[in-house]
Amino acid sequence: MGRGSSGHPPTPPAPPRGPVRQRIDRLVREAAKFGAVGGAGLLVNLLVFNLVRHTTDLQVVRASVVATIVAIVFNYLGFRYFTYRDRDKGGRTKEMTLFLLFSAAGLVIENGVLYTATYGFGWDSPLQSNIFKFLGIGIATLFRFWSYRTWVFRALPAQETVSRAESFLEHEHPARPGDGHGTGRRPGAGRVGAGRRP
Repeated sequence: MGRGSSGHPPTPPAPPRGPVRQRIDRLVREAAKFGAVGGAGLLVNLLVFNLVRHTTDLQVVRASVVATIVAIVFNYLGFRYFTYRDRDKGGRTKEMTLFLLFSAAGLVIENGVLYTATYGFGWDSPLQSNIFKFLGIGIATLFRFWSYRTWVFRALPAQETVSRAESFLEHEHPARPGDGHGTGRRPGAGRVGAGRRP
């Protein structure tokens, strides 16, 4: 007895995951979302880079800077409203300032690699330029991931998260008069004559 219909004993429930495993899972999910936005931003960056390079007279590194700026705007929208949409939304001015600061640092890293390859080694064919542009984006992305999650899109403090969740629940499911919520008593507990014999 106690067996399932197939004759096998029921599978025991999986043990709860420890805090370290939960943090790793959250980091993996965050990295996946960051990668999705970053991948789309990479395509935007490379497309604009090649478009500007082949339709204007701008030099390679200048065309790359233009493409990086366009990608930065694209990435901010993706990070704020997709990857880090559950993070603290207070202090947008500070958030934007930090984002632009770290994005500028990433821009220097990304285009510094291309500049070194182009003017330091003379590797400036279209294929070589795209290779070192891609390499620079990869190195800058590691820096951006660390800086954005640590300084720009900060996690909400635990107490504030709980308060916001409670406020949301109260808004969605307001207590009705006489339903006993918030009084510590069961419905009907305060009625006149309740529990008395006639």
